[in-house]
Amino acid sequence: MRRTLLVLLFFISILVASEGYKRKRVTIPDDVVDDEDDDAWEQWGLKKSGSGPDKNLPPPNFSKMDPSKIQELMKQHTGPSYGFVKLRFGVSRSKVDVQNIATKWSKMLKTGSIDVRFMATDLNTFMFTMEKGQDLEELKEFILSQRDAYEVKIGDQTYRRPRDPPLDQVIERLRREKHSSDKRYNNEL
Repeated sequence: MRRTLLVLLFFISILVASEGYKRKRVTIPDDVVDDEDDDAWEQWGLKKSGSGPDKNLPPPNFSKMDPSKIQELMKQHTGPSYGFVKLRFGVSRSKVDVQNIATKWSKMLKTGSIDVRFMATDLNTFMFTMEKGQDLEELKEFILSQRDAYEVKIGDQTYRRPRDPPLDQVIERLRREKHSSDKRYNNEL
């Protein structure tokens, strides 16, 4: 008797649940007609072939091009970009200091609507990544205006302030200064 009562309650609960499920079901009328004739959806996700009008042109010769035209071509670069920033040498920094500089620069650039991320690779170098390459000029100007930055390398191009010597000369000068101070220290002993 108990068993039949339990089986009966089980079937009743299933019936009640299925009735509630039927009521919650939303019906969508089938009055929408898809009569679109183009086959563009079949091409979705496929790589574009090189048959466009710009694809057959040879790359521009930058040696004969006006600098303003080169700048215009660079502004058209919209893909992601990355590069490196060398910090000033001769300044002692901890990992926390370097991380703070990277965070500060990222936040300052975000307020200027430039989405860039800085990552410390060592105590003297940052790597940056940005989604929109057309902001490279603003990024370069910002970095070179910071007192902690020495030079920016984007691709094969290296940028630094006009009066700053190349990084190799700075490193060599610091090595010579350290070597001469080591000699003085050894002579004093």
